[in-house]
Amino acid sequence: MNNAKEKLVVEVVGAHNLMPKDGEGSSSPFVEVEFENHRERSTVKYRDLNPVWNEKLVFPVNDVADLPYRTIEVNVFNEKRSNNSRNFLGKVRVSGSSIAREGEEIAQLYTLDKRSLFSHVRGEITLKLYLSSREEVKQVINGNNGAGVMVSKKNKRLQQQQGTNLAVQQQLNQENKLNFQNHNHPKPVEPGGPGDMMKPVVITTGPNPTIPPVVNPAGLGVGRGGVGNGGVAVYSSTGAPGPAGEYSLKETSPHLGGGPLNKDKTSSTYDLVEQMQYLYVRVVKARDISCVFGGGGELVAEVKLGNYRGITKRVSLTNNAEWDQVFAFSKDCIQSSVVEIFVKEGNKDDFLGRVWFDLNEVPKRVPPDSQLAPQWYRMEDKKGEKAKGGEVMVAIWFGTQADEAFAEAWHSKAANVHTEGLCSIKSKVYLSPKLWYLRVHVIEGQDVVMGEKGSSMMRYPELFAKVQVGNQVLRTRIASPLANKSLSNPVWNEDLLFVVAEPFEDYVLVSVEDHIAPNRDEVVGRVVLPVTVIERRLDEKPATSRWFNLDIHFNNQNESKAMMRFASRIHLRASLDGGYHVLDEATMYSSDVRPTAKQLWKPHIGVLEVGVLGGTNLVPVKIKEGKGGSTDAYCVAKYGQKWVRTRTVVDSLSPKWNEQYTWEVFDPCTVITIGVFDNARVDKNTAVAAATRDSRIGKVRIRLSTLESDRVYTHAYPLLMLHPSGVKKTGELHLAVRFSCANMVNVLHKYSMPLLPKMHYVLPLSVNQLDGLRYQAMNVVASRLGRAEPPLGRDVVEYMLDHDSHMWSMRKSKANFFRLTNILAWFVAVSRFLESLRNWHKPVYSALFMIVFMVFVLVPELIMPCVLLTMASVGLWRYRSRPRHPPHMDTRLSYADVVHPDELDEEFDSFPSSRSAEIVRIRYDRLRSVAGRIQSVVGDMATQGERFQALLSWRDPRATFLFVIICFIAACGFYLVPFKWVVALWGLYVLRPPKFRNRLPSRAVSFFKRLPTNADSML
Repeated sequence: MNNAKEKLVVEVVGAHNLMPKDGEGSSSPFVEVEFENHRERSTVKYRDLNPVWNEKLVFPVNDVADLPYRTIEVNVFNEKRSNNSRNFLGKVRVSGSSIAREGEEIAQLYTLDKRSLFSHVRGEITLKLYLSSREEVKQVINGNNGAGVMVSKKNKRLQQQQGTNLAVQQQLNQENKLNFQNHNHPKPVEPGGPGDMMKPVVITTGPNPTIPPVVNPAGLGVGRGGVGNGGVAVYSSTGAPGPAGEYSLKETSPHLGGGPLNKDKTSSTYDLVEQMQYLYVRVVKARDISCVFGGGGELVAEVKLGNYRGITKRVSLTNNAEWDQVFAFSKDCIQSSVVEIFVKEGNKDDFLGRVWFDLNEVPKRVPPDSQLAPQWYRMEDKKGEKAKGGEVMVAIWFGTQADEAFAEAWHSKAANVHTEGLCSIKSKVYLSPKLWYLRVHVIEGQDVVMGEKGSSMMRYPELFAKVQVGNQVLRTRIASPLANKSLSNPVWNEDLLFVVAEPFEDYVLVSVEDHIAPNRDEVVGRVVLPVTVIERRLDEKPATSRWFNLDIHFNNQNESKAMMRFASRIHLRASLDGGYHVLDEATMYSSDVRPTAKQLWKPHIGVLEVGVLGGTNLVPVKIKEGKGGSTDAYCVAKYGQKWVRTRTVVDSLSPKWNEQYTWEVFDPCTVITIGVFDNARVDKNTAVAAATRDSRIGKVRIRLSTLESDRVYTHAYPLLMLHPSGVKKTGELHLAVRFSCANMVNVLHKYSMPLLPKMHYVLPLSVNQLDGLRYQAMNVVASRLGRAEPPLGRDVVEYMLDHDSHMWSMRKSKANFFRLTNILAWFVAVSRFLESLRNWHKPVYSALFMIVFMVFVLVPELIMPCVLLTMASVGLWRYRSRPRHPPHMDTRLSYADVVHPDELDEEFDSFPSSRSAEIVRIRYDRLRSVAGRIQSVVGDMATQGERFQALLSWRDPRATFLFVIICFIAACGFYLVPFKWVVALWGLYVLRPPKFRNRLPSRAVSFFKRLPTNADSML
């Protein structure tokens, strides 16, 4: 053997809670490891259900590049000394893709799996797997029953010290089991016994101040401050460990595009995710089946790989049965070296034909290669004869998630999901409906006839107009009597705005009603208009107004047709305003600011690519029978009109998605939102699943303007949720983000343009109108996405769109107050510095300041150039310390880490309040409503101050670069032009007549409003 080559080291650390099988309540376990036809075993630990080995089994590796496609099989047996036999205690199959390099290895806790349906297995085993070129293979004959053990020299010297550390670690793991954040390791799901299996766990060095530091040469439970490899990938993190870094952002180093071993296979479409290997089996059709067996019924095809079974849909038993279905088996869960395909009749167990393939002979396919052409294969019957088995058309290959068949394939990890829930676990892309503002200007009525109840009462009529579009209802004020108008000709002259979505399915119902008594209105006429006939406008020019006849006999159709000589009328001006952007999310988190009308869109300026790699340490959301806490997690990302939903990783606290998505970017000052949820529709009880809402796990917001162009950001974002008991970390989300732009000039030009479309400034909407319209837009989007398949639940849409961001919260008010305090602290510091100079506390500084002041007084032309040069120099100096990571949810900034429980109880209180005393409830609600406005004002003030700080902070690198360049240019301009002329021109410009002014904001104001703030990091 060439010892210079790298070798695979399987370090068997220990086992826990094994099944007693010696008939005396105990077992004598030993471990047997098999890799590439090499089999080695450990020593026997007699009468020990929690054995500790700390032994290294070393195996030769023929080809390191092929290691991700290999598996290591670990079996645990009980030795029976009476008859020299053994009992099965459990097994673990580990994928080669989870093997680390030496020095990066981490101890992992695997749950022992069954060998068959009737196996009685329990317990866990702790292993460390890594590649090493320094280990020496040496055969040692141990005295314990002569068992041959592969042990290295280095391991022999450290075995005693490791045993002590392992005992301490196992005891701490048992005592502090609930304090650890555990990882899931993907493993097969037994079809026959889901209730007997527990999800495996990976031990990490989570923050726990009760554990003293222990020198551990074996590296037990010690990573690189990051995440253990759960069987698919290793995320090495540079975040600070311990409680101080629990909520911090961590930079990771995933093997994007397949890593260095697969550079030749990297596809440009999937270069922001880690390659996941799958075995694809496409079963197309079968022929010559009925002629052999005859009879009616239905045919199914079954694909079997180890303990996994995938079954096709049923087709009628004809001469040519066609299925055309694809099955995907994850490489890290492959349990056999042979895949079998059976053709069966209906529910019968006996097969009509069988064909099998050796996995070592299966080809590999990587896009953009064309799809593998299926071939006909002669099947063999139960007797092994191929002459009577018919033929089946099959294609089989190894591929990655970049394969075209990945999205619609049946996945092995979803083997335990019921048929009704399969459609809810696939990845999908949704498009929000195109939203329009519908403006109905109710001008006046003419010859309005009072109703029977209203005309019989001696009073002045109180007429108002009510407009209903779908479930949106608005009403005008009661018409005031005018001297030149009769009471039957009311005048309202009010604008009512609604939100409608394409395709237009709603009708506009306009009714004139008479307010007879409190809570009592009488309809005196109405008119119905389809939205499709309403005029569309793209600018501020008013639409054409029209008179519409009111139907005053809508309750009696026969009378309505007979009497058409006289009709009351109403004057309306209705239009679909395409020049606005319909806000369906909070303005500060907006992901799209384009107008509704496509004719007004500008070309896109860049591309946003997001790779959703995976999650770690997710909190268990549900309790599954026999499995304890579990989570069926999926991600939802929203940017612009495009929503994406990843596939659901079933029963995993450390899911690996590795899905990549792309968006066109029309404005860099926008935010992408990514949320993580638990899929409640995976449950077999469909009635319960339909009524259960998907649980929220957390979300991440990333502002594109804070990202450098063409740089790949790979980070683990903390997922934080606020509960009545306080802020909780619910896991971490691993993302790879890249913002690319082809022309930087177009991006920089966007900073001088208004943030919103022109109509928002020419015909502005009030704050109350925007709040109401945003709520209606959210309802429309949630309704449309809920009609998709699989549906995107209303709870998911509300959480992604921050529907409750405007509600009162004492915590948010304090956080905004502290944000404002931080801004004012800079001015306080400057004033104190000037006061110290005036008082000559530092004579040298005071003398220098006096000299500079005299120079500026004598030569005022130097003031502005020096100030601008100073700001530009400070900006360049601070470039070195610019933020290197995107912003994330900040608990300290959100005042969530020290909030009082009573304030949280107030924040999670319902609206209206649930207080028992009526008067307290009224005052409490009034206080919350008023304080909500104050909270918004304080937040806006803090936002403006933070934008000043962002000018030179390089948080938005393009904006700071543009500002620095402008400062240099302006410095030269102020130096060349006398200052007094500049001041004079500026005064004339500010005081110019309104006729020469533009209603759009200036370019400087537009640039300022585009600067980033800390609002992106607010919870």
